[in-house]
Amino acid sequence: MVKPSADTLPVAFHRWTDVVPSESGVTSYLDPFGGSATAWPYRRWTSEEREIGFPATELVPSWTAAAPPGSWLRVELRARTVTGGLTKWYDMGRWAEGGGDIHRTSLPGQGDEDGDVAVDTFVARRPVSSYRLRVTLHGPGAAVRSVGVMASALPTRAGVPPSVPGPAAGVELNVPPRSQRLHAGHYPEWGGGGEAWCSPASTTMVLQYWGRGPSADDLLFVDPGDPCPAVDHAARDMYDHSYQGTGNWPFGVAYAGRYGLAGFVTRLRSLTEVERLVAAGIPVITSQSFKEHELPGSGYSTRGHLMVVTGFTADGDVIANDPAGASDDTVKRTYPRAAFENVWLRTTSSGGIVHVVHPHDIPLPSSEGNW
Repeated sequence: MVKPSADTLPVAFHRWTDVVPSESGVTSYLDPFGGSATAWPYRRWTSEEREIGFPATELVPSWTAAAPPGSWLRVELRARTVTGGLTKWYDMGRWAEGGGDIHRTSLPGQGDEDGDVAVDTFVARRPVSSYRLRVTLHGPGAAVRSVGVMASALPTRAGVPPSVPGPAAGVELNVPPRSQRLHAGHYPEWGGGGEAWCSPASTTMVLQYWGRGPSADDLLFVDPGDPCPAVDHAARDMYDHSYQGTGNWPFGVAYAGRYGLAGFVTRLRSLTEVERLVAAGIPVITSQSFKEHELPGSGYSTRGHLMVVTGFTADGDVIANDPAGASDDTVKRTYPRAAFENVWLRTTSSGGIVHVVHPHDIPLPSSEGNW
C-alpha cells in the first residue's frame, strides 16, 4: 500500500452501473420521524469487495436512481480495516424522490471503534483497505442506475500551493446564474430557507445548463411570483431530515439523477482536474469554507458553501456562479486561482469535494482514478 504523505491526496473512485439485485424478501421499517412500522417488499444488491489501493480514512458513496411514490432505497457500506477486521454495515442514507412514503434522511449515532458516519461520509477510526456496498430497493418502482464510492486519505495541510493554469484557460460555460438569496424566507422548514440553499441553487444551475429539471406541473406548489421555482423544488426534494439541511452531497447528485443525468461525488486534487472537466463542457460544483479575507471578492465568510465553477480566465483565475450573490446579476464572480484552490483543497475545508453531473452522452475526460 502507498502511505500518503503530507502533500499528496490519495483518491480512488469506483462506480457500478450493473446493479442487479440477487436477494429479495419483506422487511419492516419504522420511520424515525413518525408513523408506525410498515412492511416493505425489498430487493437487494451487494457488491464484491473492492480494494482501495491505500489506507483510506474517508468513504463517500453517491448514486443515481429511481424511487418514485411507493418506493425508496437504502445505501449501506462495510469496510475492511488494514489489520484485516471487518466493520459492521453502516447506513449511508435512506433516499426517495419525494416525501410521501418515508422521510429522506441520513442516520446519526452509528459510531463505534471502527468509525462513524458524518451525514454522508464514513470516517474511519481505523484506516480501511477495502469495502463492500449494499443497496436495498424497497417497493416495486425503485431502481438504481449507478452507484459509486469515493475513497480518500485526506492529508493534514493548512494550505496548498496553486496549480499551473491548464486546458480550460479562457474557457467559460454558459451556466445560468441562480441566487439563493432571492429565496430568503422561502419554506424555512427545508433547512432554513434560501439563505441556506447554496446546494439546491447550485444543482439547479447545472440542471438548467443541461436543459433538465422539474416540469411546470412539478412546480405548482411554489408561489407563481417566485424568482426561480426550480430552486424551491430542489430544496424540498434534497432535504435531509436528520441533518436538517439541503447540503447532503449524495442527495444532491441523486436529485440531479432523477432527470436522466449521470453523476457522482468525488475529490479532485487540483484546479487542473477541474479544468479538464470544464474543457469537456462539464461545469463542476465545488464545496469550500473560508473567512471573507481568504477569498477576495466573496464579501462573506462561510463554514461550508457550494458554488459552480463555470470557467477560467486566460490567466487561470476561477470563474464561478456563486449562489451567495444578492441577485442573479451578481452571481457570476471571478476568484483568484491561488485563493480559491486553497480554501477548497485544504484540510479545514472539504479537501477538494466536487459534484460532477452530466448527460450520459457527454463523455468524461481521462482521470487518475478519481472519476
